[in-house]
Amino acid sequence: MQQATTILSVDTHGQGLTEVTRDVAAWVRAQGMTEGLLTLFCRHTSASLIIQENAAPEVRTDILAYFARIAPEDRRAYAHDDEGPDDMPAHLRAILTGVHLSIPLIDGRLALGTWQGIYLFEHRRAPHRRSIALHMMGE
Repeated sequence: MQQATTILSVDTHGQGLTEVTRDVAAWVRAQGMTEGLLTLFCRHTSASLIIQENAAPEVRTDILAYFARIAPEDRRAYAHDDEGPDDMPAHLRAILTGVHLSIPLIDGRLALGTWQGIYLFEHRRAPHRRSIALHMMGE
């Protein structure tokens, strides 16, 4: 059994989904394992990780609109607004989507479906540099 770890840095452009599939897959290939499990962990409380369709851009637009409705920016709605009106909604959105993913490695490839991509979901309006811890265990 082998293990490998790294930290992937991702620059965001503010609220939205940044696809990281290619960077993650390239790192996985470089490890030379054929079977195993990849775990990704977002090291932030106002960003998250999701697996979602990577073909139709309207999917990403609809996702952003949905989260704006269920966790709106409204200073009157939250006690915590230390960093502005997008602060607490960002935390709520991260709770709802999660900060970790597990993806099987089969025959040297991530077992993602045809239209699935791995995304860092930035919940803050300002650009940020985010980090994702990757851990792979396998043979």
